[in-house]
Amino acid sequence: MPYRKVEFRADEYYHLYNRGSNYQPIFHERENYLYLLRQIRKYLPDTAIEMVAYCLMPNHYHFLVHLKVDDLSSLLQPVLVSYSKSFNRRYGRAGPLFQGPFRAAHVDRNEYLLHLSRYIHRNPVAAGLVASAQEWEFSSYPEFIGLRSGTLPKPEVILSQFSSASDYRRFVESYAGADDGVITHLMLE
Repeated sequence: MPYRKVEFRADEYYHLYNRGSNYQPIFHERENYLYLLRQIRKYLPDTAIEMVAYCLMPNHYHFLVHLKVDDLSSLLQPVLVSYSKSFNRRYGRAGPLFQGPFRAAHVDRNEYLLHLSRYIHRNPVAAGLVASAQEWEFSSYPEFIGLRSGTLPKPEVILSQFSSASDYRRFVESYAGADDGVITHLMLE
């Protein structure tokens, strides 16, 4: 197992992310996105990890998670290996799908948690894929603002810091690029 600079500890928050090898897409069609979400449900038990927020992009992903155990790598590995094998079979390709092992950043302050959730949810807007974050189907943002009642994300830790889902929505939509300085060390390079 590769050495990680980040030590995983129970009851802590982490930003997990990775991109396609050589910046290539890791999703080609809607079913690919849905399959990865199904694998997350299958392999990541709520007793070990809570998915706070997520966003699946054409060539990368972001997960904001709350760990309940110390061993994250052995939990996430089956999800990503299963997805990679399925993707390779479907598209007749061989070799690694992802650019090395997943990356992780410890989210050790509440301020980071809030700004990181906004960064994750605004990713499709920043990439020019949609005009509004709520339009991106493969993100937890619709659950955060009450447009979808999915059970994968557990947004309570974020939403509890706002008076309402509408206030969180305003927080996300009032994004100013200067806010990135707060979480630069937690962002995809």
